[in-house]
Amino acid sequence: MDDFRGKILIADDDREILAVLCILLEGEGYQVVSAENGQEVLELADDTVDLYILDVNMPVLSGFAAGAELRKRTYAPMIFLTAYSGESDKTIGFSAGADDYIVKPFSNTELLLRVKALLRRAKSYSRPAGQNQETESGGRKLEYQDLILDCDSQSVSRDGEVIGLTGTEFRILELLISHRKKIYSLENIYQSVWKEEAVGDAAIMVHIKNIRKKLGDSSRNPRYIKTAWGKGYYAD
Repeated sequence: MDDFRGKILIADDDREILAVLCILLEGEGYQVVSAENGQEVLELADDTVDLYILDVNMPVLSGFAAGAELRKRTYAPMIFLTAYSGESDKTIGFSAGADDYIVKPFSNTELLLRVKALLRRAKSYSRPAGQNQETESGGRKLEYQDLILDCDSQSVSRDGEVIGLTGTEFRILELLISHRKKIYSLENIYQSVWKEEAVGDAAIMVHIKNIRKKLGDSSRNPRYIKTAWGKGYYAD
């Protein structure tokens, strides 16, 4: 199909919502696969899926549990749908591998904008110029202190051990490391990574917190991502 824009796997145990989302996305040219619980998501997931939209509260296996398992298999972007807007819920969602988090009820326009932004970023993300070197296999790497960022596989390692970051977390870390000492505000980071105007600070703050946790870093005395109080974040 000439209007094919990508393959999306949607999961929601509310069949009415699921049907509406399928019609909405198929009308925009996306190929849509649907599931009614997290277990079905894992059974249907494969390398042809470009984006996952998962409801959080589903039977058999929750969206959070399914998302965490998917993150072991794929870098494809993932959106969680939930009726809860608390920071603790967002933290759980982003820790499980979410790239975005949409609170119900939401407008169709909002969902489509988020979907388009994530797919655009996943497909056409360009690596910023920075301190890099060619690997023996021709790939590109960034070295920062004891971290090695592989820009092709979007993976981070330290002393030979891979540190599991999500695609969004990797891009935030890569952005800061590629532009040492430059202070990025929350809005700057959002615009650089999402390629659109910021829609709130919570997502970036949760991502920074998760990156630090996975790197074993401290917010009070961080080694990797520094805080410029009242201004933003940077890598020195």
